[in-house]
Amino acid sequence: MTSVCIYFQVHQPFRLKRYSVFDTHTEYFDPERNRDILDKIASRCYLPSTELLLKLARKHDGRFRVAFSLTGIVIEQWKQWCPRALDVMKELVDTGCVELLGETYHHSLAFLYSRDEFRAQVELHAELMKETFGVTPTVFRNTELIYNNELASYLAGWKQYRGILTEGADHVLDGQSPNHVYRPPGLPDMGLLLKNYKLSDDVAFRFSNKAWAEWPLTSEKYARWLTEEVDGPVCGLFMDYETFGEHQWAETGIFDFLETLPDELFKLDGDHTFATPSQCLDAHEPVGEYDVPHMISWADTERDLSAWLGNAMQSNAAHELYKLEATAKACRDRDVLRDWRRLTTSDHFYYMCTKYFADGDVHKYFNPYESPYDSYINFMNVMDNLRTRVDRATRA
Repeated sequence: MTSVCIYFQVHQPFRLKRYSVFDTHTEYFDPERNRDILDKIASRCYLPSTELLLKLARKHDGRFRVAFSLTGIVIEQWKQWCPRALDVMKELVDTGCVELLGETYHHSLAFLYSRDEFRAQVELHAELMKETFGVTPTVFRNTELIYNNELASYLAGWKQYRGILTEGADHVLDGQSPNHVYRPPGLPDMGLLLKNYKLSDDVAFRFSNKAWAEWPLTSEKYARWLTEEVDGPVCGLFMDYETFGEHQWAETGIFDFLETLPDELFKLDGDHTFATPSQCLDAHEPVGEYDVPHMISWADTERDLSAWLGNAMQSNAAHELYKLEATAKACRDRDVLRDWRRLTTSDHFYYMCTKYFADGDVHKYFNPYESPYDSYINFMNVMDNLRTRVDRATRA
């Protein structure tokens, strides 16, 4: 029996306004742009995709299950600008066919810079999941599947999390299959579920590519791959939720593909099932260690941190931001802390990425800036003003 584990990342940042060195106002974020983008994605993806998943969950009576990570700031935006998206997600969670994962509230890189802030954001997120959905997450996924052995050890000390999702990176697997449950070195009680990036990316990136040798990708063909090509008991299909309707438009047939996939898989092999991460960990024992001494992620061809910290601008912006953490918290100004935390969202550093080759089109998607340099200057102008506010509040 193979457990097909579908996981969706759902996230939208609070994008910044254009902010010059001469600006002094404290309204850093652009509500009109953020609302417009959220409305567009909600109509194309969040509403039709969640309504379809709700239909599938009810139709298949528990045999079709998925997992989500919902960032705190996308839920804030749903509450403010599209409450229907949140209502439908609540309906889906209430079916019992969804597992909600733990993560950082602000989709941040905090684990790399501040364990105190990382813990604070993870706890804020857990509180939001409990308050909004009545759920306490027990499986974790870090921002963009960023992971190493140290993260596993840190989370194991909390006793809350039993498993972590991360990338099935070829250079780490070294010939092993991603289609098994693994464990971190020295942590027998922590399970690791890996992304099968080939099968995930066939849907997320190649589905509508008419130059792809396998186009068109039908649910029949994909179900056959899941039954014939997966060499283990677990297949992690991890992708952005926006794959459905936004990255792959409805006209490509992506919704028909999703709607018919369960029927096609069950028809081919009745032993195959769709399972949540916790169900995968319950059903399958780890086959060995997944030893990750250096940070990996699911981003770009390198599967590393270069999408966010690959150049001097990104590194400088992140260091300056986290240098402000202690005083931003000590000044006890709630608005200052809110703005500082929104600046920790990883997208702000992603917009500064200068990789414009194989991964360039991905980096430009929804990027509000004309260039990475424009992004850096804008971010640092905001930082200068925030630093002034922190200094003023600290002296008060």
